[in-house]
Amino acid sequence: MKYYFLILFIGFSTLTQAQNKLTGKITDTKNQPLSGVDIYITELHKGTSTDSNGNYTITNLPNANFVVTAAFIGYQSQNKNIQISTGNNTANFTLKDAVFKMDEVIISTPFNKLQSQNVMKVERASIQQLKNRGAATLIEGITSLPGVSQVSTGVAIGKPVIRGLRGNRVLVYSQGLRLENQQFGAEHGLGVDESSVESVEVIKGPASLLYGSDAMGGVLFFNPLKFAEDNSFKLNINQKYFSNTDGYSTSFGYRKSYESWKFLVNGTHRLQSDYKIPNKMRVTDSRFNETIFNAATNYNNKLISSTLRFNFDHTLVGIPEEIGAQTKQKTHTYPYQDLTNKMISFNNIIFLPNSKITSTFGFTSNDRKEIEAPNTNANTIPALHLKLKTYSYDIKWHLPKLKNFESILGIQGMHQKNKTLGVDVLIPNAQINDIGVFVTGNYTINENSFQGGIRFDNRNLSTKKSIDTEQHVFNAIDKSFKNVTASFGYKTTLFGAVTSRFNFAAGFRSPNLAELTSNGVHEGSNRYEIGNNNLQSEHNFQSDVALEYKSTHFEIFANGFYNGINKYIYIAPTGEMLDNNVVYNYIQNNAELYGGEFGFHIHPHPIDWLHFNSSYETVIGKQSNGTYLPLIPANKLTNTLRIELNEKEWLNNGFAAITYESHFKQNNVSAFETSTNSYNLINVGVGGTIKLKKIDFTINFNVNNLANTSYVSHLSRLKIDGIPNIGRNFITSVKFTL
Repeated sequence: MKYYFLILFIGFSTLTQAQNKLTGKITDTKNQPLSGVDIYITELHKGTSTDSNGNYTITNLPNANFVVTAAFIGYQSQNKNIQISTGNNTANFTLKDAVFKMDEVIISTPFNKLQSQNVMKVERASIQQLKNRGAATLIEGITSLPGVSQVSTGVAIGKPVIRGLRGNRVLVYSQGLRLENQQFGAEHGLGVDESSVESVEVIKGPASLLYGSDAMGGVLFFNPLKFAEDNSFKLNINQKYFSNTDGYSTSFGYRKSYESWKFLVNGTHRLQSDYKIPNKMRVTDSRFNETIFNAATNYNNKLISSTLRFNFDHTLVGIPEEIGAQTKQKTHTYPYQDLTNKMISFNNIIFLPNSKITSTFGFTSNDRKEIEAPNTNANTIPALHLKLKTYSYDIKWHLPKLKNFESILGIQGMHQKNKTLGVDVLIPNAQINDIGVFVTGNYTINENSFQGGIRFDNRNLSTKKSIDTEQHVFNAIDKSFKNVTASFGYKTTLFGAVTSRFNFAAGFRSPNLAELTSNGVHEGSNRYEIGNNNLQSEHNFQSDVALEYKSTHFEIFANGFYNGINKYIYIAPTGEMLDNNVVYNYIQNNAELYGGEFGFHIHPHPIDWLHFNSSYETVIGKQSNGTYLPLIPANKLTNTLRIELNEKEWLNNGFAAITYESHFKQNNVSAFETSTNSYNLINVGVGGTIKLKKIDFTINFNVNNLANTSYVSHLSRLKIDGIPNIGRNFITSVKFTL
């Protein structure tokens, strides 16, 4: 497989290089040139910045139509569709002042429009923005976005929750590939590190039309790290320290770009000891050790743009169960998990006279071990050992544009093999084949945009009959799940000022291997799980309304949703015992979730450096019999007072902020979980980038849980043991960029 990618990549690079170039000038509304404006063509991974006279030049471009974005802090981002032809091409931009955050191009939706132009409401944040909020981990940072939470096991282990849905109902995309690392398990982490990521986008609601099964609840889409500008290089070194865990994170990155070729490499090592709760006791075995390496190369010529990416992630993470032995040691103890994830992706864009074809081929290898106790053998034998290999493809034809109408025809799929090793067997060896075909279109006229589409999917899952050493029987199954999904969205401007989005989408999720076939002890969850091979696909239909008003110094938004799910799959205790563990089995019932996110942003004049944000989010989840769904996040109110400072000569993105989070009491609980008390958290931060000649020096200092409040999150898997979440944590980050 790896040679297949390499041969294709080298073969494309032999094509004739283009000589086309794009030039232009960027000015403000007073016709004054703007220096340092970012000009970027996302599809080609090519960009540059304007000089002191506001001029820019991008060379080596194919003959095709591109979306060119001009973005600058303090100004409204601007998109232009530019038809590149042979020779010199010109595109000038006039940028207007912007009080609020820059408008960004959304990559996770099919037509790659600016957020202000997008029919779907998508939450987006750069990795630097998440760092500024003091996030100790990537998943913790994502939870600062409205409507996003996490099911956590200590500090190192967290899985995303979008509007009350989690696990296989939320799809994670990285490097253009769906992340396949036994997502059904809640006791291991996300598997994506911030060192390889530029930004994250969150689709809240069914995205099955674009991504197929497992996207019925939403999508986390990680945009990979950008390459350096043409004919330049960047070197960065980043060091972070965490006081609570006496931990650190060290990373480096190198990016080098020419006109046709681009390269980058990154590496990170993170090491943390057991975390402290407010009474200064440490939660035993919550430590972790992670090593990440990723590399990428890109090639452009007049016909294609090709990108090859590789990511390696190895993590040793403890499975905390008690407050026992007190130590600052960082070496692993028992029980722990040994996780290795490898991803390779090959993305191509082929430019045709009036259209283009995009494709992504990928391979993912996931090796997951849960080790309960030391073994007398030379090699410790895992209690649970799963190996998962996934080959995936995603091909889209962006059809010729007809006036205001754009359309895409696509095919996606994967071939997956799961192999079970180790002492205990939870799920059998299996083979899964997916294929999906879809068509989607977007029509825009004046301030009205319509977007819709339809999709057909087929998933086949097969296993052979087997019996493990404990005489647990796994019967053979051969099942196919066929599904049709559709979506429709409408964006307009109401009353001349309110941006309004109305989306209606159907989603689905086929039962996963664990839900169908489990018959054993799930070591990380300390329960005996029994699958149900009679389970049917989940289907949902969600209606979503997003309203947003913006004036020069005031912004208010309201996002509401209703999500009805047929044949919702969940796990519940039976009251029986097997192998000294409580038995849980998988069952189905209809369910509904509803709620939303609401907030405002004030930017008073003439105090241009002051911002006040407030947001409230709520979700209610119920079964058709009136009982509540498990693990629904508590209502949350977040207020942030923020100062932003920028001095063109020496300071970029300077800030000071204080955030007050109010997490409300959660009494709406299922029959087998407990309620959670309310609590308040205070987080503060200060930082910015200081420009010293050719070196950028970025420093962040954050304090999370400033008051050292003792609390238990409703979505903490340690709640059942009465173990609180992390106490006060000082985080210092220093980064040098050359």
